[in-house]
This record gives sequence, C-alpha cells and structure tokens, in this order.
Amino acid sequence: MRDEGRGREKVLMSGNEAMAEAALRAGCKFYAGYPITPQNELTAYMAKAMVRRGAFVQAESELAAINMVFGASTTGTRAMTSSSSPGISLKQEGISYLAGSQLPAVIINVMRAGPGLGNITSSQSDYFQATRGGGHGDYFTPVFSPWTVDEAVRLVMLSFDIADYYRTPVLILADAIIGQMMEPVRFPLKSEFEASLPVKSWALTGASRRAPNVVNSLFIKEGVLQAHNEKLRRKWEQIKTEQQRYDQYKTEDAQYLIVSYGSQARIAREVVDVLREEGTQIGLFRPVSLWPFPEAGIQQIASSVSDVFVVEQSLGQMVEDVRLNLPDKKIHFFGKAGGGIPRTKEIIEVIKKELNRYKPIAVVEEVE
Repeated sequence: MRDEGRGREKVLMSGNEAMAEAALRAGCKFYAGYPITPQNELTAYMAKAMVRRGAFVQAESELAAINMVFGASTTGTRAMTSSSSPGISLKQEGISYLAGSQLPAVIINVMRAGPGLGNITSSQSDYFQATRGGGHGDYFTPVFSPWTVDEAVRLVMLSFDIADYYRTPVLILADAIIGQMMEPVRFPLKSEFEASLPVKSWALTGASRRAPNVVNSLFIKEGVLQAHNEKLRRKWEQIKTEQQRYDQYKTEDAQYLIVSYGSQARIAREVVDVLREEGTQIGLFRPVSLWPFPEAGIQQIASSVSDVFVVEQSLGQMVEDVRLNLPDKKIHFFGKAGGGIPRTKEIIEVIKKELNRYKPIAVVEEVE
C-alpha cells in the first residue's frame, strides 16, 4: 500500500532487515561485519544485497571490520558496520580513529544484555559507552535511538547524511526488541540534507590533477594535536547545537514527566495512557538523539512539572543526563539490567508510590 501524503511505500520488515535496507537506500556501498546475536539478520541481509549493490566483507573479527570501514571511508565511500554490545566494545579503538581522522561512517549497535557475554535479550546498558565517546581520547559521536522500526529506517538514512555533513562517525543505538520485531515501515524518498551535503574534496580518490590528500589522526609535532582537538571541539559544539532531537507525548498540561528512550519508551507511553485515564496529568519525553542530549527540549518541557521519572533497561545511565539538566526537579529512577524490562504495571506502581510520598497527610481530629 502507499501513503499518498508522504509518498512512501509501506513494507512489513524486521528492524534488523529494515535498517539494512535503509542503509542501502541511503547509498551505502561498503559493509564489513562479524556475526553476533541479536543483529545477525542485518549482516545476512547486507551479504545478500551487496552482491549487486556494493562490497560486503564478513571480517575475521570486529576489530578487522571497523578498520575496513575506516579504509573504505577514506575513499569517500558511504560505509557501515553493525554489531551487538560486546562486538561494539571491540570496535571502540577504530571508532576513535574515525573520529580523530574526521571520517564519516555509520555504526549500528543492536544492544544485548551484559556485562561480559551476558545474554541476547534486550538491554539499554551501552548508553554511557555510546554517549561518552567509548574509546580513547576526547571525542563524541552523534548517537540516535529509534523506538519503532519505521523510525529506525529514517534514523539510519539520516545518519549517513549527518556523517557526511559533519565528517564524523554516527552511532545508531537500537536494542534487541527493535532489531527483532516486525512492523510496517515507509522508506523516505528525500533527505533533509540532500541539498546541502558537501563535496568530499578530502577523499583519497587518486591525486590526478590535484595535490595529494592526507587522512590522519597522528600528530607528533608540538601543539599540532592540541590545535586539531580544538578544531574537533568546535565541530562537536556545532553538532550539539544543531542536532538535538526529541519527541513528546501528552506533555502540554503535564504535572509529572516520564523520560525514556528506545523500546522502553513504547512501554512508558502505555503508562502515560493508563495514568491519564485515572486522572494523573503525566506526559512522556523521549530523547531521539542521545548525544547530543536534547537539553533545550527537556528543560522547556519539564519547567512546569514537579517530578520526573526516568525508566531504562539498565541500572541507571541516561538518568545522569536528566539529573544534569534538571537539577531542581525531583528525579526518580526505575530500571532493570541483565535483560530485565520494566513493565507497565511495575512502572505505574513505582510512580504511584513516589507521588503518594509527597501528598500531605490529612489530620483527623478525634470527636469525644
């Protein structure tokens, strides 16, 4: 079927396969990866599709895969890799090299529970790793987190554009639920960056009729690395200003606010609906960009609420960014780790318990 308003065909796909197809439609011509659950369907899809549409390499390891992406990106080719939590940990050195060399690439993490090998169930415990750089050195990468398969498609395609526009690696932080579930998706026809993407004059395309280009992150001469890092800092400040993205639900008259992202935000929205029916004025704030964290949005929306409830599939990571941005609010946290998923009923119980704590106690006078 076709959505005439947006001009996009609707297709039923799993999250992993939809993200792979989105990458292909965004012009990805090189993929390198290594199998790991729960993102294997993405790698398998790319292996089949890249026969006709680009180059696919099943690398000997995650370390090899990210460095192959580095090499492909130096030529100006749109390149991508994907993995799940332990595999992304192994890629961190390469991601730092990409950031230091100002190379665009897209990295997809379909999170699983940890630490260590953990298990293959859904988790959100890689938030710190993703939003704080993850590897060595002072750097950041834009991080986007989808809550539906359809949004995952749009964010993957957007990430390739942002990577090229700012010359930076971009991370998609999905989770096992988003990767494995099937939903209708629509593939965008146009990019919001389509008219403004720069020519890749820096790329290593052969030095015929021009001076050689150099792609490098090693600066030995005194003061050169400091100047380079300062240049990177200015770029990340620009990204921080321009790429804060978020969504909100029933926040217009909210006295209380839930903050959640990814698949967990879907459960949080149901919590809002249930509590609204009972008369509690509560809303949902959902960060779409985890880095840059949508500071302006949460500060504005939370300005009129008294209590903020952060719900995560972790022991508490995004909650730190919420606390930093809302220092004057009562911040409550509820989360589960190791594949545990906070459920609707549990979240409602936590919220009711905390809100009752702040209600004044009625004094009943004894009548003689």
